[in-house]
This record gives sequence, C-alpha cells and structure tokens, in this order.
Amino acid sequence: MAATGQLEGVIAPVVTPFGEDGTADAKRFVEQAQWLLEDGCTGLAPFGTTSEGNSLGLDERMELLEELVDAGVDPAVLMPGTGTCSLSDTITLTQHAVDIGCAGALVLPPFYYPNPTDDGLFRYFAELIEEVGDDGLALYLYHIPQMSGVGYSIDLIQRLRGEFPEVVAGLKDSSGDWSNMERILTEVPDFDLFPGSESYLLAGLKLGGAGVISAVANVNARAMRRVFDNFESEDAEAFQASVTAFRKTAQSYPLVQGMKALIAHYRNDPVWADVRAPLLPMPENEIREMAARLARDHDFVLRFTATT
Repeated sequence: MAATGQLEGVIAPVVTPFGEDGTADAKRFVEQAQWLLEDGCTGLAPFGTTSEGNSLGLDERMELLEELVDAGVDPAVLMPGTGTCSLSDTITLTQHAVDIGCAGALVLPPFYYPNPTDDGLFRYFAELIEEVGDDGLALYLYHIPQMSGVGYSIDLIQRLRGEFPEVVAGLKDSSGDWSNMERILTEVPDFDLFPGSESYLLAGLKLGGAGVISAVANVNARAMRRVFDNFESEDAEAFQASVTAFRKTAQSYPLVQGMKALIAHYRNDPVWADVRAPLLPMPENEIREMAARLARDHDFVLRFTATT
C-alpha cells in the first residue's frame, strides 16, 4: 500500500512505554498515540530520540508500528524513525513503513563512523532509495548533530533533493540552530522543514515551514496546535510566547524521562516512568517537583483516564 497524504502540523515523537518486565508495552503505546491524536497532534513520529528508538530492536519497532495501524491509527499520519548505522537495517525498517502505508520515514544519518563525507552520505541514501524502490517512499532527514555526530549540510540536502525530488520530502531540524533552519527554509524550495523545538514554530511557519516535531508535544500538543492553526492571526505571538515558556521549563528536566514522568504522574501509572538502560528514570521527588512547577507557572494539567 502506497503512502498517502502530506505531513504537516504538530507531530509528536511518541514516548515508548515499557512494562514491568522491560519489554515494550504495546497497549499503553497505542493508548497514548490515540490520545495524542485527540489532543491536537496531526501526526506521530515514533522511534525517534524521545521514543528511545535507538534502544529498540528492529522487531520491536515493526511490531509496535503494526499495533498502531491494527488499532485504527491511520498510517497516513505516521512518520516512524527508521535510520540506523546499518544500511540493511534501515532498508528493512523503511520498507516495512512503506509496506503498511506510512506517510513518511524519519531517517537519521549513519552515525558510527566519524566525519563521513557528503559523498558517503549521498551513497547511503541513494542505495536506500534504490533498494526500497517504491513510489510510496517519502524520506524526512533527521538532523540532530549534537547527538548523532553527523549532520546534513545544505549542499547534501540540495543534492538529494535534486536527484530524488519525489522521495526526499523534508527534514526535522533538532540542532537548535535557527540560522540553519532559516537557511534551509530560504534556500531549499518545496522542502518541508520541521523544527525539533516549538520555540521555533511560529518563525518557521512564517517562512513556509511545515510545522513542528517536538518531544514536548507528548504533553502540550494542544497549545502548539493553537500556534499552527493561528500563525497569521494577531494572537500568534502570544500563543507562541506561551509554548516557548512552557518548553523552557520542560527542558530544564531531562526531556525523555520528563515526558514519561508527567504521563506517569497524571495517569497515576508509575510504569510509564520507566526508561531503558542506559537511561535512568527520574526520581519521584523530581517528578512531583516538575509537575508542581508546570502547574504553578503554566496552569498545566493533563487529563486522561489512568491505564488499567
């Protein structure tokens, strides 16, 4: 089944719950994904950084993705992370995403070998695209050089767009470097840029950006959606100021652990706070502190039924 639709708006990199035995918990995962779509998300990007994607095996990723679709989540709103160091593994994950109809695949660069050249990175993507060989393939590059050690240069983006204009659809920029985002927005036409932080959402939209893919969308998508839906209105700056302030508070805590801790707190479900090694969960006193601070400073509360 070919991918359909065009991804834009507020996209959440869905956090991955782990059960008491340490395995990925499909029931909780699906429940959270469905709630996110009800809470304002226009799309979901599982298996990225916030999802602890690099701590998940190939089978786990594919099984969780199938659980989402089997539960009724439209694959046209899904952009799973499929990038790995291994080209063959990336092909496997990307082919699977295409086969079940996902709208796109979010692809890290191969990140083990130091200082790969643009030629080497181009070859990696050319072989990926050739091996998948499907008209439904849409790739979104994942630029997070402070974590991966490898970034996407403007020259490489333009080269990939020039060679594969129907496949290389966009980029998530989690570098935190607005000047890089601005340059992509102005120098790479017909290319969907998603900042990795909502702090840049309004500025990106004003230059033709596609939306945002943010860790904090796991708990604050509704506020981000107000920015996206009203970015040309007189209220846009105030809406943006609100999500920027919330982000500043949220990222003063570890984002992966913090998002899961808030869900655990408001679902009254401690299992949600678990993370996979080498990460460690937030201490209970820090969870309470974070929830209280967000409630006090941002009038924040999550409303959903606790997992049974």
